[in-house]
Amino acid sequence: MFSEEDLLPLSSLQHLLFCNRRAALVLLEGIWDENRFTAVGRLVHDRVHTAETESRNDIRISRGLFLRSLRLGLTGKTDVVEFHRIQESCDLELQGQGLKTGVILPATQGLWRPFPVEYKSGYLRHEEGYEIQLCAQAMCLEEMLEVQIAEGALFYSKTGRRMEIAFNDDLRKRTEESARRLHEIVRSGVTPTAQYEKKCDKCSLISMCMPKTTGTKKSVRSYWEKALE
Repeated sequence: MFSEEDLLPLSSLQHLLFCNRRAALVLLEGIWDENRFTAVGRLVHDRVHTAETESRNDIRISRGLFLRSLRLGLTGKTDVVEFHRIQESCDLELQGQGLKTGVILPATQGLWRPFPVEYKSGYLRHEEGYEIQLCAQAMCLEEMLEVQIAEGALFYSKTGRRMEIAFNDDLRKRTEESARRLHEIVRSGVTPTAQYEKKCDKCSLISMCMPKTTGTKKSVRSYWEKALE
């Protein structure tokens, strides 16, 4: 278990899954910059967070809920959590585990099943970082509400469609491993060396990371000798 002081931003999981060095630059060195990709994504999140709570028949929609998990050592905020009314009494408890699949909401009757939804810019697609980030949100909710959450969804703004994600054992293990790696980077205090890949061209930190320069095996002396020739 982690203490409150040790909690890391849940959003850093997405940096980590994109690049270990990127996560370290943000967490250890406090470096951040935007490009058109991150700016569009931020605007999508801002629009979601400023919308009001809604009720649609058997669904209650809450936005911007604060999260934390002392087990994963993460904290953050949701885009949307839908609470779906549970109709069948046989669905109220997981067999043999004693964990409820529904929670009580203020001024309502019955139990409601949490269903996290993360909003992303772009087109419908599978992306590991997004799916692990969503799973981490679900695991935070499970710990806070003492429920079991089987699935959630990623909503893509360009297509206006959502992709449902099942929180199976494999995804949960990868989420736990990612949280562990994130804490290892912070504990080490060491920013990994750069390794240029094609995806670097889309990174908003490329001008500060300089993977084509800092990622080479050449020494500083040889760099300056060549530059002064």
